[in-house]
Amino acid sequence: MSQVLQFPPPSPQQSLDYLQNKLAYYADAWDVAEDLAHQIGEIVVIDARSPEHYRAGHLCGAINFPHRTMNAESTARLDRSKVYVTYCDGIGCNGSTKAAYKLAALGFRVKELIGGLDFWQRDGHPMAWGDAPGEWPESASGAQCGC
Repeated sequence: MSQVLQFPPPSPQQSLDYLQNKLAYYADAWDVAEDLAHQIGEIVVIDARSPEHYRAGHLCGAINFPHRTMNAESTARLDRSKVYVTYCDGIGCNGSTKAAYKLAALGFRVKELIGGLDFWQRDGHPMAWGDAPGEWPESASGAQCGC
C-alpha cells in the first residue's frame, strides 16, 4: 500500500480552503523583502527578539518590539490599520508566534515570517545593525525568488 495514499488526499476545495488559510497566516522572506523594497506602507515588520539581539543584526526596515513587552499599554502607539509581520531567530524559536498571538489578542492583524531571521539571511536579503531599522538599499530591490 502507498505510504502517501494511506490517508486519502483532501478534495480540491478542501485543499484550496486549507492553503488559502495557511497563506493568510504566513509570509515568506521573498514576499516581505519585495514589500519592503517597494515601500508598501500597509505592513510593519516587527523583530520580536530582545534589543541586544536586534542590535546584533535584523531585517533591514524592521522595528524592535520584544514579545515579552507586548501588552495593551505598549501597543497603544501601533497603527491598527497596518498588518504586522512578526519574526524571531527562525524555526527553532517561537518568539514570532508569541508576538503574533499577543498582537492578535489585542485586536491587530498579523502574519508570521516563515523561517525568521535564519531564512531571511539564507536568502541574502538586506540586514541592518544597531538600534535603527535601517534604510533599504537600492541595490537590493531586484532579488530573485527560486520558487
